[in-house]
Amino acid sequence: MPELPEVETVVRSILPLVGRRILGAEFLAARILRGGDPERMAVRLAGRRIGAIRRYGKFILMSLSGGGYLLLHLGMTGRLSRTGAPGKHTHAIFTLDRGVLLFDDSRQFGAIELHEDFPARVARLGPEPLEMAAEDFARSLRRHRTRIKALLLNQAFVRGVGNIYADEALFRAGIHPMASTARLRLDRALRLHQALVDVLTEAIAAGGSSISDYVDADGRQGFFQVSHRVYQRTGEPCVSCRAAIRRVLVAQRSSHFCPRCQKR
Repeated sequence: MPELPEVETVVRSILPLVGRRILGAEFLAARILRGGDPERMAVRLAGRRIGAIRRYGKFILMSLSGGGYLLLHLGMTGRLSRTGAPGKHTHAIFTLDRGVLLFDDSRQFGAIELHEDFPARVARLGPEPLEMAAEDFARSLRRHRTRIKALLLNQAFVRGVGNIYADEALFRAGIHPMASTARLRLDRALRLHQALVDVLTEAIAAGGSSISDYVDADGRQGFFQVSHRVYQRTGEPCVSCRAAIRRVLVAQRSSHFCPRCQKR
């Protein structure tokens, strides 16, 4: 599933759509719509201009002229495209006064929603990790009693972090994914915050991680996957100590770590 760096990269690639008018919208799979009838949603969108486009965690939010918001979630295999022709996995087509925006999703786990008010599901998300002060991060962490990896994946704690970047940040901070938040000292919490900021910033600069079929709206792949130090490297040598990378399940998610470098 695209995480914060991938979604941020996609948002930056569709910023040229700001100011474009939606001439028409066609929805070819009702499953991707949340709480909306395809024909009614198309009518409500027609003629409205796209305003600001922002990322909130893993969500893409477009403000619309006349009020309202178009909310997009890429799910596991969702993809936006400003180029090319519709294909067999194209489930939404937005025809603009200049160009087109396609929503492709082979597994149809993504979502498109139209809201007249700011979406409640976005408002419930936790703070943006790239904007959260280190002290606030550590203070919030101490209020929880759980495994650190599970907390990082909790979108009410911080928004946008998923499996890839939780694993990579924990490795850089030297913290085991099953470490208890209740036992995490302040210095380690602050180190984790810095590691999280660093890995997310570097991943955005690299265009995200192109694992599976992720590309941005112009069809460009990211290349941060070549910098992964633990994620999906089970059995390979640690880049720091050469111990074999291991995998465990935390919160029903695979977690990759170095048994020597990462302590509980």
